[in-house]
Amino acid sequence: MLSRLADNLYWFGRYLQRAENTARLINVNTILSMDLPRRVELGWEPLVDLVGAHGLFAQLYEANGEDDVVRFLSVDDRNPGSILSSLHHAREALRTTRDYMPGEVWERVNDMFFYVQDKGERSLGRARRHIFLESILDCALGIHGLLAFNMSHDVGFHFLGMGANLEQADMTTRILDARSTRAIPAEDGASFEAVEWMSVLRSLTADQTYRRHVRSRVAGTSVTRFLLQNREFPRSVACCLLRIGATLPQLPPHEAVERELQRTLLMVQNVVLEGLTGPSLKQTMDEIQKGLLSLNQALSSAFFRS
Repeated sequence: MLSRLADNLYWFGRYLQRAENTARLINVNTILSMDLPRRVELGWEPLVDLVGAHGLFAQLYEANGEDDVVRFLSVDDRNPGSILSSLHHAREALRTTRDYMPGEVWERVNDMFFYVQDKGERSLGRARRHIFLESILDCALGIHGLLAFNMSHDVGFHFLGMGANLEQADMTTRILDARSTRAIPAEDGASFEAVEWMSVLRSLTADQTYRRHVRSRVAGTSVTRFLLQNREFPRSVACCLLRIGATLPQLPPHEAVERELQRTLLMVQNVVLEGLTGPSLKQTMDEIQKGLLSLNQALSSAFFRS
């Protein structure tokens, strides 16, 4: 397969997953803000920090309230990680890979992009936001279904899957990073830790699966362990890396890719979470994110550079 084609398939998978995950973050933070007592003010700026766009956001917006953050993450085309920008990049990557996919995929991605472009600005308020974001999620899941059941599972499909899995692993670590270092205090000093960690599970549609696997109360350590190390939940970091590992035998061998994958996977599997809180847990998440970045660079060097 030509390296340029493989590169576009890989990044199509990443950008589509990024648009979906950004919609999930906004949606769940909105739900969390309604679950908390009125006296508890939920911060929105941490979502900007979570996606690593604090500097750009500060340049573009004077305030950091809910409306500005939601607009920045949803429809601001000046933000390369917004839902609108991610779908734009996905469309551009798809232009040269359309022959590799069912025709309905191009139509669905176009519909999704123009829906966000046309309806987004009018749907940012809380009254319409949930329906708007749910529509994006439904469309993204529909595209994933088309790809899984209608696209030939050849080398191109493997590159697309690697991109989606690496993007998901990265976002899961970012969600854990943000939530594990931030509590929501009430005026009387009580903690809403369980509510916040439940929002983490909901952001990844993991709440029911967590209850079935873990069978214990929602708490930071058990949620982090599940989303980091569970080998069966598709959005956990370990599962995403294992899926990439299962793909590698279908591709030309590259020691650097295999080495970076195994190093990052071992880092994830060997984390001892008991007693790991605050700065130490944040440092661990940062190290895993660096490992994912190194894996991305190794994949790029091995397969996408002619």
